[in-house]
Amino acid sequence: MKKIDYTFEDFKRLSREEKLNLIAQGLQNPDAFKKEMKGYRFSDDSLQAQLEQLSENTISNFHLPYGVAPNFLVDGNTYHVPMVTEEKGVLEATSKAAGFWYDHGGFLTEEIATTKRGYIHLIWSGDSGKLESLFNQFVEELKGKRSDIARDLHDRGGKISETWVSDMTSEMDHYYLFGFSIETGDEMGADFINAFLEKTAGEFKKYTEQHEPGKLEILMAVLSNYIPGSFVKMKVECPVHALGELHASLDGSQFAERFRKAVEVGEHSVSRAVTNNKGIMNAIDAVLMATGNDFRAVEAGSHAYSITKGRPASLTDCVVSNDTFTFRITIPIALGIENEMTRLHPLASQSLEILGQPSVEELMKITAAAGLASSFSGVTSLITAQL
Repeated sequence: MKKIDYTFEDFKRLSREEKLNLIAQGLQNPDAFKKEMKGYRFSDDSLQAQLEQLSENTISNFHLPYGVAPNFLVDGNTYHVPMVTEEKGVLEATSKAAGFWYDHGGFLTEEIATTKRGYIHLIWSGDSGKLESLFNQFVEELKGKRSDIARDLHDRGGKISETWVSDMTSEMDHYYLFGFSIETGDEMGADFINAFLEKTAGEFKKYTEQHEPGKLEILMAVLSNYIPGSFVKMKVECPVHALGELHASLDGSQFAERFRKAVEVGEHSVSRAVTNNKGIMNAIDAVLMATGNDFRAVEAGSHAYSITKGRPASLTDCVVSNDTFTFRITIPIALGIENEMTRLHPLASQSLEILGQPSVEELMKITAAAGLASSFSGVTSLITAQL
C-alpha cells in the first residue's frame, strides 16, 4: 500500500467517509472493505460518537466475544464474572475451576493493598541535602492541605501515604527521583496521579526558584506501573482427598503431588514461569477488558513483579501439608471503577452492574480469583494430559 500523503492532524480532520475512501484506495476490493467497516459500526449514532471519544481516527469498531464465567465464590460472596477474550477455552476452563472451588470453600483473600506510585524525575545541580530539605518542606505544605493540589487530591478521595527522595546520581549525573505513594479511591489513578504529579512538579519548580534559583530542571512527572504496594494475595484450599474428584486415574494425594511439582517447576524454569503467568493473565486480562480497566498496565506490573528475584518466576505457588492442599496467587494490580471507559463504554458499566457494583478492592479480589482459577485449570490440564 502506498504512503498516504497526510499528516496525522490532516488525516484526523477528514470525515469518516473520507478516511474510508482514502484507505480503500490501496485495497483490492474497496467497496467490500467499506461495506464491512460500516457493518461493524453501531446504528445508534449517539452511542457510536460516545465510543469514538476513546480513540482517534476511528473508522469502525472491532468486536470481541463477551462472556460470563458463573459462580465465583470469593470471600463468601458469589459473582458471575464478565470476561472479554478471543481465546477459545478460557471461559470454560476458568468456570470449571470456579465450580470446583465453589464446593470447597471458594477463593479466600489473604492480603490486599491499594497504594500506587508516582514519580517526579528531575535534574538538580545543587547540594543533595538542600534538595531533600526543600522537598520535605514542600511536602509538609501538601499534607497540610494548604495548597490547591492537596485540596484537589483530598476532594477526589485520594491521599499521600508516603514520600521519599532517591539520589540516582550514581546512575546518571545530577539525577534524582521524588517518589509518592498515593491512595486514589475508586479511580484506578492513571490520569488522576499524572495530573497530581504534573501540578506538584510545577509548584515545586516555583518553590525552588524562590530559594535556589536555576538549579532545578524537571524532566518528567508520571505514575509508575510498577506497583508493589497495590496487590492481592489470594488462595484456594481444601483437604487433599477432595482433589480425587478432578481425574479418574488419580487419587487426591497423587493429584496434589503432581500439581505441586508442576507449580514448583515455575520457580526453576524461566520458560515455564513465563507460560504459567500467561495462563493467569488469560483470565485477568479478560476481566479487565470487560470492566474497562487497563490490562496493559497490569501485564507490565505483573512482569516486573515476577522478576524481582532476578529472573521471571511464577506468580502462583502451591503447598501440600498436613493433608491440606493450598494454591495461591500474589498479583500486583491497580484497578478502577470510575474511569473514561466505564463512563463511555456501556458494556464496561454493565459489567460492573453484573458484578453488583463492586468497590475497587472487591473488583481486585474478583480479578485475582479469575487469574487463580485460570491457572488452576491450566495446570490441571497439563498434569493429566498424559494419563
